Amino acid sequence: MIQSMTGYGKSVLQLPTKKVTIEIKSLNSKNLDLNTRIPSYYKVKELAMRKKLASLLIRGKVDFSIYVEMTADETSTKINKGVVTSYMNQLRGVVDTESSSDVELLHMAVKMPDALKTEREELDDNEWNEIEKHIDIALKEILQYRTDEAASLEEDFKQRITNIKSCLEEVKEMDGERIENVKQRLGKALDELKVEVDENRFEQELIYYLEKLDINEEKVRLANHLDYFLQELASNVSNGKKLGFIVQEIGREINTTGSKANFAPLQKVVIQMKDELEKIKEQILNVL
Repeated sequence: MIQSMTGYGKSVLQLPTKKVTIEIKSLNSKNLDLNTRIPSYYKVKELAMRKKLASLLIRGKVDFSIYVEMTADETSTKINKGVVTSYMNQLRGVVDTESSSDVELLHMAVKMPDALKTEREELDDNEWNEIEKHIDIALKEILQYRTDEAASLEEDFKQRITNIKSCLEEVKEMDGERIENVKQRLGKALDELKVEVDENRFEQELIYYLEKLDINEEKVRLANHLDYFLQELASNVSNGKKLGFIVQEIGREINTTGSKANFAPLQKVVIQMKDELEKIKEQILNVL
């Protein structure tokens, strides 16, 4: 079964002092393009996290984010009391203390360098274990999203291939009429020239000309490629690149048929096939 490269997964973990939100987004890409945005104290786990994401998501432009929102009264940023007091004492010697209150001095002091200090938060293994569980939940969500998205793509592909097959049947039906039309046009052109021709030589040249316009091989190959596409579509492995190669071969046979057509009704059917194939090409880029 195919999978789409478009997906979204999210999970929210509420810890005693913080809320952790995990988001995974993916779009189509030729290869895996993985971008991560995580707090610095989780960086030590980034390599293992990347390996897990790569093994499950395989391909696509993937954005992985961990957002942390502090919910407790405590904060890792503290006032550096000694430095602030020193600034205030210095400011008293500079400004008129009678016109300046301690509140105004404190307001100026906390804006000075090193007035605030941030204590580095260390990674808690128990906390990370909980986060990992929610990463797995977000991954499960995005994989399910990809599967659901692919189901609609698969139905669309089947319908498009069915439409091309119907057009191919039309091509087979009108191929005999096309050959007769070519013969009549050549005969009429000779009659208009009003010259005598060797009938045997004319038949030889006509056969040679019609061989160049023969599309039997194209019809057989096109039918085979269409069946092969459906076969790969139904396989257990999602292989968008392989399906893309098959689509290229389908396009080659349709184009060759169009170039050999030399018959307006058949060329109209070829255009219909090209239109259906273009819609497949647009969507096949999104298949994993």
